[in-house]
Amino acid sequence: MGGQAGSGSKDTHKKKHTLRNVLIAIPCVLVLLILAIFIFQKARLAFGFPKLNGEPKIGQWYSIYPEGAKSSDGSEWYGLMRLGSSDKVIVYFFGGGVSIDEYTAAHPKSFYTANANNQAVLTDGGISSGGKENLFRDWTILVCPYSTGDFHTGTGEYPYTDDSGNQKVLYHNGYLNYSLFLDEALKYVGAPDTLLVTGFSAGGFAVSLLADDVISRFPSVSNATVAVDSSLLLMDNWHDVAANIWHSPEEISERLHTDNIVLDSLTALSNKRGDSVKILFDCSVRDGELAKYQSYIDTGISNANAETGDVFQTNLKAMVEGLQQNIPNVGIYIWDGYSYLFDKNLTQHTIISTKFFAPLNGGRSICDWIMDAVNGDVQTYGLDLFDQY
Repeated sequence: MGGQAGSGSKDTHKKKHTLRNVLIAIPCVLVLLILAIFIFQKARLAFGFPKLNGEPKIGQWYSIYPEGAKSSDGSEWYGLMRLGSSDKVIVYFFGGGVSIDEYTAAHPKSFYTANANNQAVLTDGGISSGGKENLFRDWTILVCPYSTGDFHTGTGEYPYTDDSGNQKVLYHNGYLNYSLFLDEALKYVGAPDTLLVTGFSAGGFAVSLLADDVISRFPSVSNATVAVDSSLLLMDNWHDVAANIWHSPEEISERLHTDNIVLDSLTALSNKRGDSVKILFDCSVRDGELAKYQSYIDTGISNANAETGDVFQTNLKAMVEGLQQNIPNVGIYIWDGYSYLFDKNLTQHTIISTKFFAPLNGGRSICDWIMDAVNGDVQTYGLDLFDQY
């Protein structure tokens, strides 16, 4: 009897030990499974989406490779498309630096993205994401990756000499790529009634420069909104760069009269289309990345520090005042929610591809703010931040 009781006690202890191990193992397995799914998703996006072949399915991403489209280094370029279930369309321009002279042309790693490799991963967050929190998840979205150094507006070739003395060519073919892509993608889009043209960084510059061109390609649209994210650089010779380096179409370059390429372009858009288009502009108050590029333009040295942050903040405040003076009912969203470099008092660069759903000002996120404008309620937030730094 005593031996049987001892055996039973051992069996009970063994079962408890096994159960404990199982309970410990389950969360470990779940964590590993979630990690594997995450890694698989990122790897899938890194390799890109399938090439469109036949009729696209709603809700699935496809790559479109227009014949003749090329990146700055001559490699193949592509656009991305996901059809939605609504009669609403987003034309979305990615960012990635700029080339404005021979030095920047010769240093793509420092100043601009040279090819379209792996850019599909950028669709996984923000306005192009498929999550329930995204108010635009049911919209068709047409994405222009960025790899031409010309704010998506070039049609030419720029010869330059690299650091090793080799003669090379930078293909400023952004406008050609965008046009060829939309020619293909619009075969599947139908006749939408609502259009949002948006983009971040260099893509935001593209929005200001190309919005009128984009809108003209959607004659069925009765509700158009333009949203520029984090795009401000001042330079006296923007017209010369656009006309003679990028070889942008004349209707784009002829609008550029001042040192502010975005303000010139958005003012021209407002003057032409009036209240038929709603115009939005957002930026963080001390954008560290734009401060660095502005430093290069001003001094020839790329510096991101407190001093260049001061310059950028001053420029941004003047930009906001110019928008409000030139464009009736413009919507502005200034934010500072995420630090660029903690020790240098600078703020994050771009938001629509990242913290799109964070309610930074007025209890409204950038997502809410843009959707409010689409629905006719154009608001301004965050101007008080200019007095807090």
